Amino acid sequence: MKKLITFFCSLLFLSCNQISKSIDETFESNDTTINKTDDKSVDIEKTQTNTQQKELSKNSEHHFLSDVDGLKKAEEELKRLPQYNGKEIFIYSLLYFYDNGRINIKLQHPENPKYIDSYEYENNEWSEPKPIQLSIRDNIQDQLISLNKINFANVAKVSAVLNKKSENIEGAKPPESVYISIRKNQIYWYPTTINGSRERYSIQFNDDGTLKSFEQD
Repeated sequence: MKKLITFFCSLLFLSCNQISKSIDETFESNDTTINKTDDKSVDIEKTQTNTQQKELSKNSEHHFLSDVDGLKKAEEELKRLPQYNGKEIFIYSLLYFYDNGRINIKLQHPENPKYIDSYEYENNEWSEPKPIQLSIRDNIQDQLISLNKINFANVAKVSAVLNKKSENIEGAKPPESVYISIRKNQIYWYPTTINGSRERYSIQFNDDGTLKSFEQD
């Protein structure tokens, strides 16, 4: 009788061990699944965050025409170019500002006044100079103006006026670029027209970017 009781106890002990082992394995499996799920959630969250940051960075680049501090910074960086150290900078012909943060400018060469170089401002820094091919018929002196007479921050004034006027014209869109043309050593702001779906207006600006005239064509 004692042997029989011992035999049944052994069976019961083995069964309990197997059940306990099975329960432990089940929990371990669940923990692994949960951990994998958590890892995937973290990866997805990181991806979403990175995407949002890229979108914010991308969108932030498209307000340059109204970014007074950014415009001032670009001008100060231009003045600090080592090749113009201690020399007056003269802008030639055209100066473009784009809402995505880019600037295109042509400058008279710091050593040879017969030469013109182009520069591009992008990602908050100025590029190396690129030579511009000119014709013997190009009147360089007629299309020069000192950087001292142009304030990059005035671009924001021009942009603000254009945006305000466009709001009241059906079909008109805010400008994606503003530029200066230099003729007879005078500056002229562009664009000079605002086109709507039903109307067109002519607009002109003073040198400091304030409104000079605005009338329907």
